[in-house]
Amino acid sequence: MTRDTSPDERFRTAVERLRVPGMGTEVVAPLLSQLVHLVRPHRVLEVGMGYTTPFLAKALAEAEELAGAEAAALVRKTLPYLADGRELDEAWIDSEPALLLPGNYREPYRPRFVAVDDLSDSGSSAPLVTEVLADLGLAERVTVVNSDMRGAVGRLPEEFRPIDFAWVDAWDCLYFFENFWELIDPDGGIVVMHYLMTYPEGEAILEYIADTQRMAPGEFEVLNLLESRKLRQNSMTVLRRTGGSRPRQYSDTGQRPRLGGRVRADAAALAESLEAPGTV
Repeated sequence: MTRDTSPDERFRTAVERLRVPGMGTEVVAPLLSQLVHLVRPHRVLEVGMGYTTPFLAKALAEAEELAGAEAAALVRKTLPYLADGRELDEAWIDSEPALLLPGNYREPYRPRFVAVDDLSDSGSSAPLVTEVLADLGLAERVTVVNSDMRGAVGRLPEEFRPIDFAWVDAWDCLYFFENFWELIDPDGGIVVMHYLMTYPEGEAILEYIADTQRMAPGEFEVLNLLESRKLRQNSMTVLRRTGGSRPRQYSDTGQRPRLGGRVRADAAALAESLEAPGTV
């Protein structure tokens, strides 16, 4: 008897075809997936396709499905409060789905993912990516731009602005920083660059980024993460753009959430929109 494989097993089997040990993304790919779930970006850019591509596509598909379920559950737990004219309270916050901000669900979550690669690296698994995506039912999740990085800016979809999350797994990270940076959302957009530590050219780029940060305080934050057990392909540099960050203070002193005003109004509007015919 043939044993049915789980979706997770099928995914692992499919992406194993894309794994190139020397590329060093076996830990990075799941981490990028979790960052997508954490941040829930609307526009995701990948420069340099490969093992990470299906992880990003799958995470976005999962996040979209989960966001829809969360919105419906928010409505279900809010309706009794609206019906009784009660104010939202701690019990409302802690009941499932717990802690969620209704305003983030006023519009459906429909993320877009653009992947850029000119398929010129003979050591890359990029040429196999579209086949693996199709096998996993994720092909429609990814818009592929066949281009090198230097020709890609003008070939991105017109409405693909601002970029909320970018994963750059390409040699010329400095070009990306200088030419794509203004496309990144100034309100917390994230850029993750692969492998800039532990070799002279990469560390020169890191120093250039640090000099830029010193000259433009408050424009962005930087975090370098090192896989110290590896000789190369052993780091991630995370930049978070902050120059246009909007203030987000959801609680008063003592972490007392502000549940009246905007939060309650958004909860009521969400309930009204999802209760309307044809919107659930």
